[in-house]
Amino acid sequence: MRSQRKWLLFYLLTLLIFFCPLKAEETIVITNVKIIPIVGNDVEKGTIVIRGERIEEIGSNISIPSKAKIIDAQGLIAYPGMIDGYSQLGLSEISSIQATIDYRETGRLNPQVLATEALRPDSMHIPITRSNGITAALVAPSGGLISGRSGLIHLYGWTPPEMIVKSPIALHLELPAARGGFRRTANQPAEGTRLLDEVKTLFDQARLYEKRKLAASKNKLILLPEFDEKLEALLPVIHGELPLMISVHSANDIRAAIKFVQEQKVKAIFYGVSQGWMVAKEIAQAGIPVVFASLHQLPPSWEDGYDALYRNPGVLSKAGVKIAFSSSSASLAKELPYHAAKAVAFGLDKREALKAVTLYPAQIFGVDNLMGSLEKGKLANIVLAEGDLLELRTVIRHVFIKGQEIDLSSAYTEYLEKYKKRLEKK
Repeated sequence: MRSQRKWLLFYLLTLLIFFCPLKAEETIVITNVKIIPIVGNDVEKGTIVIRGERIEEIGSNISIPSKAKIIDAQGLIAYPGMIDGYSQLGLSEISSIQATIDYRETGRLNPQVLATEALRPDSMHIPITRSNGITAALVAPSGGLISGRSGLIHLYGWTPPEMIVKSPIALHLELPAARGGFRRTANQPAEGTRLLDEVKTLFDQARLYEKRKLAASKNKLILLPEFDEKLEALLPVIHGELPLMISVHSANDIRAAIKFVQEQKVKAIFYGVSQGWMVAKEIAQAGIPVVFASLHQLPPSWEDGYDALYRNPGVLSKAGVKIAFSSSSASLAKELPYHAAKAVAFGLDKREALKAVTLYPAQIFGVDNLMGSLEKGKLANIVLAEGDLLELRTVIRHVFIKGQEIDLSSAYTEYLEKYKKRLEKK
């Protein structure tokens, strides 16, 4: 009898699951807003219809669906959410406390490491960052020669799987930073050449490992090689399925890295590229995109000039290199737009700077079908701002990630309210 009741209960629950109507997707309409779609012409007074996670309609003269939530954005400007091209968001909380740092592994060769496996959705830096208009970020490992694989995340979600847009994005190879205080001359050997030779040997080992696996699958007399997770992680890079993101800085090392990429026939993204302006044409001819490291640094060589890092993006962009900006941080990820703004002040076209924090990183990471611009069918990652997105004084009023309006409160706003109350008591 008890068994029959259990089956009856199971049957009723099954009926409820299959026949109860699902919750309808919410429709949000943003009206009277200036739209900067990044692709195509700007719309001075337009409408954006969001249904569920995506943009259903965008432009002028758009009919408003019934029963939609209306946001009158008079005086505001709609931009696509910005994308941080390299960060430690969710991987680093307090840099001076080792227990809160999860982007670095022991050892020199860790291709098997996946940064998103250590992601902390409750990091205090995430709400602070998204309140400044950044809606997605590359979270990258660091340390050693091969530090692991990065992933792209949305800056909203209760769990890592909820946040992940795409993982892995790239395998990270780190060459030494350019030495400060002097510039190496052309006849001096590139510092990274020896390290690239070591990586080449490792790639050859991975190719041999794969050949042995293939031979063993065809001939039972040949022993299958012992599983090697490090070599397994290199195979997608060797086959051109996963880009190799190379942290490279000096001009000589950049040349060596270009040669390595061409010889190994792998897809590549350069990160850092402090002296890229010296070899801009060579990078452009190689067709390798660049993600700049933080511009809140000193130049690698005083001979380059105090403004070398600020001029660098403009020079590479004019040479035809696809560029993107990054915070290279967790605690300072909120300052992403100001890196682009600095570059504009030193020669980068303003429209290109805006693309370098929206569309270009989306293209570089292979997610431009989802984000990077405001277009029909793309995810509704939208920022409504009172002014220019790259200006320091601009106030962000609304942020949407995958069609959901995000609470803009953070530790900063909590402190603001706390000290406001204190002032009121005086």
